[in-house]
Amino acid sequence: MSNIVGHYSVEGIEQRILSALRQAGLNPEQRLTPIELAALDHFHTGGYASSLILQDLAKIQSTDRVLDIGAGLAGAARMLAASPGCEVDCIELSQDFCVGAELLNRLTGLEDLVRVFKGSALDLDFADDTFDVAWMQNVGMNIEEKQKFYTEIHRVLKAGGRFAFQEMTAGHAEPDFPLPWASKATENFLLSGDEMKTMLEDIGFTTDYFEDVSDSQFNPSPSGSGPNIPQVDLSLSTYVDNLALKAENAQRSLKDGRVRFYRGVFRA
Repeated sequence: MSNIVGHYSVEGIEQRILSALRQAGLNPEQRLTPIELAALDHFHTGGYASSLILQDLAKIQSTDRVLDIGAGLAGAARMLAASPGCEVDCIELSQDFCVGAELLNRLTGLEDLVRVFKGSALDLDFADDTFDVAWMQNVGMNIEEKQKFYTEIHRVLKAGGRFAFQEMTAGHAEPDFPLPWASKATENFLLSGDEMKTMLEDIGFTTDYFEDVSDSQFNPSPSGSGPNIPQVDLSLSTYVDNLALKAENAQRSLKDGRVRFYRGVFRA
């Protein structure tokens, strides 16, 4: 994720998170659950509900070893560790996010299942054929070297392993800037959906599922279809400057078709 505000100390990050949890009526002295944290730690499009959809599409099992790429605060990783109960390794470039993720792992008691590593998605420090699933939500739009990026993901997946993702793609025209992932056009690295699918297949992936689900972002979920998620008063604004403007531009560009939103599951 670009435009990260990265000037807090470890203690400062932890105190901001703990303070926000208390203000939301959560007690960090007691064991918290991934659902209680879901309004805080699922920064991607569609939030927690979108993570559940991707989990179902990828058919993730408790025996799967998962790599969460660009994990942020590792909300999705904790969701998968809690249910179905798999091990998740997280790779995250921002030290601020790593610190926050490790704190939230401890508060949920999931630190033995969710491991957080600071590093680049372009140079994954894992052996070939390590993971059953590579998981990614709203990350690739920050990365210019797409060929290298997707090749690294293919390398660390076992034969038949799944690459499950949701991603913003290019639409019919330039979006409004600034955006959460790009302050200006030169920082915007979106491919079209067709370009993304072609590149993945050329690298060696096969397509299980790939769909433009942009319109679903404007259709409210049926009443009672999702968990009761507390609204925690801490968001990406802790980490990203001018968040309100960037989010507004992204939503307008998505609605106008200048940005599209895809989900996909591809096999190595």
